[in-house]
Amino acid sequence: MQVTLQKLSPVLVEFDVEVAADRVKNELDRAYTEVARSARVPGFRPGKAPRRVLSHYFGARIQADVVQKLVDETFPRAVTEHQLQPVTQPAIEAQKIVENGPFTYKARVEILPAIEAVEYSGLSAKRPKVEVTDEQVNEEIENLRRAHATLQAPEPARPAQAGDVLTIDLSVEAGGQEVRDASATDLALELGAGQLLPEIDQSLQGKSVGETARVDVSLPAQHPHPKLRGKTATFTLVVKEIKARVLPAADDEFAKDVGDFESLQALRDHLRGNLEKRAKEASENQLAEQLVAELVKRNPIPVPPSLVEQQMRITEQEILARARAYGQPASSLGGDLRQQIEQDSEVKVRAGLLMAEIAKKEGIQIGQAEIDEGLKELAEQTGKNIAKLRAEYREQKKREMLIGMILESKVLDIIQAKAQIEEG
Repeated sequence: MQVTLQKLSPVLVEFDVEVAADRVKNELDRAYTEVARSARVPGFRPGKAPRRVLSHYFGARIQADVVQKLVDETFPRAVTEHQLQPVTQPAIEAQKIVENGPFTYKARVEILPAIEAVEYSGLSAKRPKVEVTDEQVNEEIENLRRAHATLQAPEPARPAQAGDVLTIDLSVEAGGQEVRDASATDLALELGAGQLLPEIDQSLQGKSVGETARVDVSLPAQHPHPKLRGKTATFTLVVKEIKARVLPAADDEFAKDVGDFESLQALRDHLRGNLEKRAKEASENQLAEQLVAELVKRNPIPVPPSLVEQQMRITEQEILARARAYGQPASSLGGDLRQQIEQDSEVKVRAGLLMAEIAKKEGIQIGQAEIDEGLKELAEQTGKNIAKLRAEYREQKKREMLIGMILESKVLDIIQAKAQIEEG
């Protein structure tokens, strides 16, 4: 086998491969022998059809099979000999096989870039200050009070206002026709909570039980209901019930009701501890993001386009899934957003390649002990049973993902230890 390598770019190469004539002849002979054993050719007994007849009936298939076999055998050897790491399947341009002649083909493939050295000492970053205010603790207390509130009809009766929970009947018309499957009865909703379109929410405020609100709303072309897309719809809303939230008093009894706390102060201390923990995690995450951004800036290595495209698809699917979860249109992404996703994906891929190189240089190895510790941390974060997680992460793809996360964490620790960090 003769191989000539041409570097088209730091991440794209083209091989010219020539397979010797005797190797080609042996493979052709083997292929024809196998076909002859099983082929049914009119006028010939099984295994007795001459090669020229077999070539007439099966030549194209034999050519394709032999080409595939020769490429499958020789391309990996060519890659290994030149110490390259492909990231895509090769694009093959093969010449036709001829009897008693060599076989040649071109193979173009994306590869990981050769990284001579990575500069990762002395990176600059600022650690955001961890601070929890009394106002934040008070807000947590108010959230708990709302979660443990009761609903009661206001006395004396009054019109609806923001924060009330209403029960309504709703009907919708578009183009003079009622859209029955968009209507609802006994629909419970909270005014001012963003559950409704602003125009509808506003029309209900100030209404009393038994009163009706009518409002015209221009709906977007991406509306989930096909009969309402791009239409101006008339919403008719009948208020059937108004209930106000009655919040419990923030006192020692309340603290005992919401958890194992002896006093309101004990509950406040617990909430403050949780807020400080979350704030510290957020601070560390922001610090890590700064260090990774600085690492990428210091080491502008080329990245394979296919890896960027792969990361883009992952990010796009995550964004669309979040949009669907919040009931938002998720049919497509705008041009500006796609451009931002592409830029972010390129940074992620470059950072991943650099961190892998740092791990190699630092001799980081991930063994079973590290995997067990990673699963333990994951169980604490998610609240899942450790045994179930261990079984779940036996699957190869998930196991590789976990190892990648652990490796990244260890590399970040090394980068941070060598960094110049200003405390916020």
